[in-house]
Amino acid sequence: MEELVRTGLRNRLLASLPEADHALLRPHLAPVTLNFRQRLQSANRRVKAAYFLESGIASVVAIATGSHSQTEVAVIGCEGIVGLPIVLRADRHVRPSFSRKAHGQCIEAADLVSVMSQSPTLSDALLRFAHFFSVQSGYTALANAHGKVEERLARWLLMAQDRIASKELILTHEFLALMLGVRRAGVTVALQHFEVKGLITAARGSMR
Repeated sequence: MEELVRTGLRNRLLASLPEADHALLRPHLAPVTLNFRQRLQSANRRVKAAYFLESGIASVVAIATGSHSQTEVAVIGCEGIVGLPIVLRADRHVRPSFSRKAHGQCIEAADLVSVMSQSPTLSDALLRFAHFFSVQSGYTALANAHGKVEERLARWLLMAQDRIASKELILTHEFLALMLGVRRAGVTVALQHFEVKGLITAARGSMR
């Protein structure tokens, strides 16, 4: 947190980089506002840009072949970068990603590849995040396979809160059900249990 204040950067990955890397990145970064459910990556399509989020989150989802059924497999916020295929020198992603309303810095794919080729420290930092992302995805798969709805929902809410840095989350029961791959009624019952226990207070479209 002290590093974020010192640099004035709200993306933790960017804030962790040495000044020389900032100098390389800065000319290529452009501020961007992302809308609710805006598609940042499409399955099996060329990844055109990467995003260093400063507020809000992006969800990476897996979609079942031949159906519209989908489940979130990872969430990315101010701790990292959306667009890891670029970092891994792959031009496509097998899973789409969507944003909730968010703000951040955008960089074109070709520019990011060029800057990484000039800076081993930047490449190392981005590859470390790619490793973290793979670990997170693994634990998400484990939770989805064995966790009860309440456990999975609690985990998601805490992960979102960590990245949004706010106690208030703007979201709907329908969105949560979609991300967790469960029925909306199950999410509603779980949230009611959380309210009874005094863990959250909920209003239409938001909770605290």
